[in-house]
Amino acid sequence: MKLAFVGVGGAGTRIVDRLLAREAETDRTVSRGNAIVFDTAEPGDAFRGVEHVPEECRVTFGDVHPDVGPAGTGGNPDLGVAAAREDVYELRRAFDALEFTDVDGAVLVAGLAGGTGGGAGAVLLEELQEVCDDPVYALAVLPSADEPAGRALTAARSLQSFVRIADNVVCFDNEAWDSEIGPLEDLESRTLSYEESVDADAESTDDSSPAVDADADADADSRGPSSDVASDDPDAEDDSPPHPYETVNRAAADRLLSILGAGELESMTIAENRIDASDVARTLETGGVSTIGQATLELEQRQRAPDWLPVPSWLPASFRGWLTDSPEDSGPTDAARVKDLVQRAVESRLTVPCAVDSADRTLIVLSGPPSSVSRKGFESARHWLEGEADTVDVMAGDEPRDAAELTATVLLSNVTEVPPVEAVQERALEALELLEDRDGRKSTANADDAAGENEFIW
Repeated sequence: MKLAFVGVGGAGTRIVDRLLAREAETDRTVSRGNAIVFDTAEPGDAFRGVEHVPEECRVTFGDVHPDVGPAGTGGNPDLGVAAAREDVYELRRAFDALEFTDVDGAVLVAGLAGGTGGGAGAVLLEELQEVCDDPVYALAVLPSADEPAGRALTAARSLQSFVRIADNVVCFDNEAWDSEIGPLEDLESRTLSYEESVDADAESTDDSSPAVDADADADADSRGPSSDVASDDPDAEDDSPPHPYETVNRAAADRLLSILGAGELESMTIAENRIDASDVARTLETGGVSTIGQATLELEQRQRAPDWLPVPSWLPASFRGWLTDSPEDSGPTDAARVKDLVQRAVESRLTVPCAVDSADRTLIVLSGPPSSVSRKGFESARHWLEGEADTVDVMAGDEPRDAAELTATVLLSNVTEVPPVEAVQERALEALELLEDRDGRKSTANADDAAGENEFIW
């Protein structure tokens, strides 16, 4: 698919930067730099570490709002919504920097637990739907379980709006990827605002608590998505360690590009069953929440006989295959191994854990050398996934490319049994109860019913 990328908040900004970096590294032609990022923090803080998004496509807003400080919204989604609505005309004009005439869709990236990503992100998502005639998808990051309850409340509210507005929401769960997150000592200034005192451990609830845009670290695949190339910046003046979320940022970018960017390569041989934009769009047209799984098989790099050296016909078939590197004879990735690879992708760490049989539609993409893709294994894997997902709506295709590995990426669309989402919703309810007990304020749980048809839950 040809796409336009939009990042909102610190997390969304850095993930989009990572997407552009990975697009270049993998020779894909998904966006060709067709991207823009938004944040409420001061430019120096908002876009620190961003390298691949052009400066003219880095937009700050909310600077005239009296409650938006140097660090942004301080994690308050209501403030994020207010700031975006106040500057909505400027935000619409900013979209003029994007090219929508030759795209198959757009992707908005944001951390749901942040004031800017979760709050303003919903407003920008709605505006993006207005200016883009093609589908608008979202990559939304869920907070970790150890983050304050206020963030879970923000994420739960934001997710409702994102699912309602976007054509499909691919979720990334920070909790599921917790082992890949580095030391968080450098993120001690994480915001404790937006009623974060509902967290039982929160000792500091005064307004002087340091406020940092929650988007900078509340992203599902990177609480402060940083680009993997940040540490390699030749202009860097310090020896700062890699950002804690560098690894998960790469994981999110790889998986999203493997699905949405399938077939968008600078040079690609003709595929027997090539995947294209229509296959991806049809899988995602279900709406709802989706997840992505991926597994990789390293291919054996074998020495083959020179072309001028004749191979005696009397040699055993297995030895002839080794000399000629013939996949039919040697079978480095036979049917069983290809099927196993797809199974590992589904059973691997998904971007957000879910019940596979709750998926509405699925898509399989095999990427690697054509000689390594077994047709029999491909069809066997497809049949297996039909049984696992309990659906016959399984699309599949391959992406021929010169690589030393074979990669299987699986998209599960409109999954309805998603434990991390349920956990966030439960914590959000607890946060509401604590807020009521503390302040005696009326619950906002039914605010959605009271809102107008075109209003957000705020």
